[in-house]
Amino acid sequence: MKILHTPPAIGDTERPVPRWAMRLAYALPWLLLPSCLWRLPFAVHFEMGQIHDRGMPDYWLSIPYVLTLSALSEVIAILTIGLVRGWGEVVPRWIPFLGGKPVRPLAAVVPAVAGGLILTALFSSIPLGGGRHLTVFGVREGVGYLSEGWEILALICISPLALWGPITIVLGVAYHLRRR
Repeated sequence: MKILHTPPAIGDTERPVPRWAMRLAYALPWLLLPSCLWRLPFAVHFEMGQIHDRGMPDYWLSIPYVLTLSALSEVIAILTIGLVRGWGEVVPRWIPFLGGKPVRPLAAVVPAVAGGLILTALFSSIPLGGGRHLTVFGVREGVGYLSEGWEILALICISPLALWGPITIVLGVAYHLRRR
């Protein structure tokens, strides 16, 4: 009796995904949502209690920029779910020319880990005191706020961005280990 190998269904993976990886991948878009929502008022020049001396760009530039940045952040976070779902192993059939073909593991792992490293470099900083932070790109001055309430709200909304890169790297490595 000959057993035919059938590719996994769209939602299924060839090998089981660890529960922690599945939860982490699905939590990522929710972790980034507060920072995306925090950004939106800046599009219409509401500065969310920030004090700075630079001018705001014109509406015709700020609105599409902020909306695109927020939407793109969420789309990239949702694409990370592909590292724990079947559509990250077999290209969905509705995609022209590639539909139904297997995804080579490195085609997912390399962008995930490289992107995670870039995100870690962009969003990780060490407070030095006096409103200054040490980043990969050097020391930068922090933004002042009108009140402590605005500063706490900003901290709550923006802090999860620091987890984006490490989570993406961990999910990329877990994907690699599962697919090798």
